[in-house]
Amino acid sequence: MDDKMMKHGAFSWFELMTTDIAAAREFYSKLLNWKMRDNPMEHINYTVISANEEEVAGIMDMPPDAKNMPPSWGVYVTVNDIADTVKVARELGGNILIEPRDIPGVGHFCVIQDPQGAWFSAIEYKKE
Repeated sequence: MDDKMMKHGAFSWFELMTTDIAAAREFYSKLLNWKMRDNPMEHINYTVISANEEEVAGIMDMPPDAKNMPPSWGVYVTVNDIADTVKVARELGGNILIEPRDIPGVGHFCVIQDPQGAWFSAIEYKKE
């Protein structure tokens, strides 16, 4: 991942949660010439997307706790400290839709909803 994406406040990853990974892979690879590669993770099927030889996004099955949600794209924003980000988001009137949790080998993330209702994922990448 590019160093500029690892800085606090940078958009760093995009992710499609869908009910049909195979159909999504076919659609996006043909539409945008994205390259797809399987990246098995604990308890989920995951596909990594590359655009112009750079890994930029992923595709995953809709999680069980999001079954009523339609397939959608989400965005990850890099933060220096996930706990501090959660604290400040709450102070500013935001809601934490998914409390901080681990992505093995990647880091910690949470889902934040702003006071107007928009949501995004904040991620503190594992320090190497």
